[in-house]
Amino acid sequence: MYHPHTESDREEMLKAIGKSSIEQLFDAVPKAFRFPELKLPPRLTEMEAMGLLQDLAEGNETSRDLPMFLGAGAYNHYIPAAVDFILKRGEFYTAYTPYQPEISQGTLQAIFEFQSHVVNLTGMEVSNASHYDGATAAAEALNMARMVSRNKRTKAVISPALHPHYRETIDTYIQGENFTVVGPELDPASSPDALFGLIDEDTAVVMVQYPDFFGRIYDLSALAEKAHAVGALLSVSVNPLALAMFKSPGEYDADIVSGEGQPLGIPLSYGGPYLGLLATKEKYVRTIAGRLVGETVDVNGKSGYVLTLSTREQHIKRDKAGSNICSNQGLMMLAATVYVSLLGREGLKEVAALNYHKAHYAAEQIASLDGFELWSDAVFFNEFAVRCPMPVAELNEELLDAGIIGGLDLGDAYPGMENVMLVAVTEMTSKEDIDYLVTALQEVANG
Repeated sequence: MYHPHTESDREEMLKAIGKSSIEQLFDAVPKAFRFPELKLPPRLTEMEAMGLLQDLAEGNETSRDLPMFLGAGAYNHYIPAAVDFILKRGEFYTAYTPYQPEISQGTLQAIFEFQSHVVNLTGMEVSNASHYDGATAAAEALNMARMVSRNKRTKAVISPALHPHYRETIDTYIQGENFTVVGPELDPASSPDALFGLIDEDTAVVMVQYPDFFGRIYDLSALAEKAHAVGALLSVSVNPLALAMFKSPGEYDADIVSGEGQPLGIPLSYGGPYLGLLATKEKYVRTIAGRLVGETVDVNGKSGYVLTLSTREQHIKRDKAGSNICSNQGLMMLAATVYVSLLGREGLKEVAALNYHKAHYAAEQIASLDGFELWSDAVFFNEFAVRCPMPVAELNEELLDAGIIGGLDLGDAYPGMENVMLVAVTEMTSKEDIDYLVTALQEVANG
């Protein structure tokens, strides 16, 4: 092991901070935990280690093994083989950082094309090069709105139907600051119109989800008008696949669009890494966090790509920076770009239609069962909430015994909804899977 510091170096540093030994640096740690001995198992050969990992992996029951109806922001979609093949090409997998455009044109072009796809889907005018996930992107959208108001407005109106994880991330961002969030206390069954009474002159942003956490689709035109009437911005968190079928947020005059890019060619992967989308109107581009790639020409008139807006704004603005995020999900961004490019406009529409029609077939069949009913009669995409005759936690245990991964127990995030299940259906869900779920639900309900 290489140690860069000599004994005299260490002594000099310890003397400067008033310590006589390195051990004293850990005095604040209880003795029982100070210098633990790692009780590691005996070492294994590569072959033995691979066998052990394979045994552990086979203990999992995933969407590859069982019909799955769990979604809530992470969905089991089909990913064409070409996506993974292109990701693993050396020129992408080991691509150089885009800060030096002369040796990273491929990376920059991929980001530019990703931004173009996001703009086309969302109806916005500019997109950044991505964020960590949908939750981070939603929090950064709120940060943007605060910057637009120059931090003079101290309130955000947020729908209770915004993903609970996104709301938790936003709470983490604003903790300890003079900024208030209102709206999550409202009835989650309410439509966006219920937010109207909370919007006032102190509102920096109104934030909703589209489709919302319960899968519902609402017309956002009136909400945009209400927000803009008091000088607030409208931020919409999206499932990008739904935008291939429904009106874009841009058509509702949204100001900022964030979202989770996982449905665009990114596997479930135990929850990540995923991909945060963030797009906005051009007039707000200087408040957007992260990097933004633009197309230009060189001295010979050839097309080229550069960082139009760099990510290191905090190096210049320091405490006045709108965000401390300076990176993007390069590999996940590339996966989404390849996926959208492969499917094209019509392919995305076809996948979205499969999700929509299969989900509506499932909803119709489940609602026909005694003791089950749809929680909402609103338009929905590929996810819907069902009121069940028993707690969802118990129901899901019975379903798992029948070889089915059930939907989300909404009681975990919404007290009082312990008997309501959020069911997700994708193009990967067959009619046989849906019929089997319906039969299993009927058997469980009948005891």
